[in-house]
Amino acid sequence: MNRSIAWLALCQGLFLTNNVVFIAINGLVGLHLAPASWMATLPVMGYVVGGALSTPLVARSQARLGRQGSFQLGLLVALGSAALCALAAYWQHFVLLCLSTLVAGYYSANGQLYRFAAAELVAPAQRDKAISLVLAGGLIGAVLGPGLASATRTMFATPFLGAYLALMVVAVVSMGLMRLVRFAPQAAGAGAGSAPQRTVGELLRQPGFAVATLAAAASYGVMNLLMAATPLAMDVCGFDFSAAAGVLQWHVIGMFAPGFFTGHLIKRFGVMQVMFAGVVLNAICVGIALSGQTVMHFTLALSLLGVGWNFLFTGSTTLAVQNYRPEEKDRAQACINFFVFATMAVTSFASGALVTSQGWNMLNLGSIVPLVVTALAMGWLVWRQKRAAA
Repeated sequence: MNRSIAWLALCQGLFLTNNVVFIAINGLVGLHLAPASWMATLPVMGYVVGGALSTPLVARSQARLGRQGSFQLGLLVALGSAALCALAAYWQHFVLLCLSTLVAGYYSANGQLYRFAAAELVAPAQRDKAISLVLAGGLIGAVLGPGLASATRTMFATPFLGAYLALMVVAVVSMGLMRLVRFAPQAAGAGAGSAPQRTVGELLRQPGFAVATLAAAASYGVMNLLMAATPLAMDVCGFDFSAAAGVLQWHVIGMFAPGFFTGHLIKRFGVMQVMFAGVVLNAICVGIALSGQTVMHFTLALSLLGVGWNFLFTGSTTLAVQNYRPEEKDRAQACINFFVFATMAVTSFASGALVTSQGWNMLNLGSIVPLVVTALAMGWLVWRQKRAAA
C-alpha cells in the first residue's frame, strides 16, 4: 500500500458524501417540487441516467487526459452541478433540479472508476486489498453525508439549499486531495504496441467478465431500489428526517466498513464465495424489511443491505479485473459502469413509483428477482470453472 491509496480513499469518501446527500435529499426535494408524487425520485433517477449517458464520455476523457485530468474534470462538473441544484431549490424549479442531477451524473461516472484506479497503484498481488481499502474510504460518506444533510437542512429558508451549497465545498476539497494522488503513467491510456483490444461483445462473451458485470449491476440495482425508497417509506410511516438520515448512515457504514477486511476474505475464501455471501445477506435484508416497519427494522435491513452490497460489488470488481487486459481497461470499465448506471436508472424510477403506489413490502418482494438471477449466474460460473479444472 502507498500514500496514493490513502488520498484516493479520501476522495472516495467525499464522492460517497455527495452520493449520500443526493440520495437523502433529492427524493424529498423532488416530492416537494414534483407535479405528482410518483415523480418524486426523478431527480435521483436523473443522477444515475446521467452516469449511464456519461460512461462513453468518461472513457474517452480517461484515454485522452489520463486518470488525474479526467478525475479533476469530473470534480469540476460536481461543483457546477451542485450550484445548479442550489438554484433549482431556491427557484422551486423541478425541471431544473432534474437537469442538474443529470449533469451531476458525469461526476458519478468518474467516481465509479476510483476503485479501478486503485488496482493500478499497487502490485498485482495486492489489487483486491487496494480495491477494498479505497471502497472503505466511503465510511467518510457514511458519517459526513447524513450529518451534512441534517445540519444544513434548515440553514436557509429554502429547505436543503444549504446542503447543495455544502456539496460545492466538498467538490473543491476533493480537487485538492486528488492532486496528491500519483497515478501510474500507463493509466492515461493503452500503451503502444499493445495487443488488439477486444470489442465489448467479445468481453461480454467471457463467462467471468459477463458474471462480474451482472453482479456489479445487480448489487447496485438492489441496493439502489431499497435505499432510494427508504426516506420516502419512512416519511409515509411518520418518521422524521433525522430518523431516515440515521438509517442511511448505518446503511452506508454497512457498505464501506467491511472494506477493511473484504480483500482479506477474498484472498482466504475466494472471490466467488464472498460474492455468494453478499447475495445471502441481501436476501436476509429483504426478510427483515418484510417483517416490520419500525426504525429498528429499517436500520437492520439497510445495514445488512450495505454489507451485502460490499461483498458482491467488491467481489465483482476483483473478478472483472481478472478478465480483461490492461490495454482494455477503459473499454471494459466503461462497459461495466454503463450496465451499473442503466440498472440504477431503472431502479431509481421504480423505487419511487413502487413505494408510493404499491408500498414498501411490494418493493422488497420485487428485489428478490435480480438476487435469484445473480445467484444462478454465479453458480453457473463456478460449475464451469470446476468442470474446466477437472
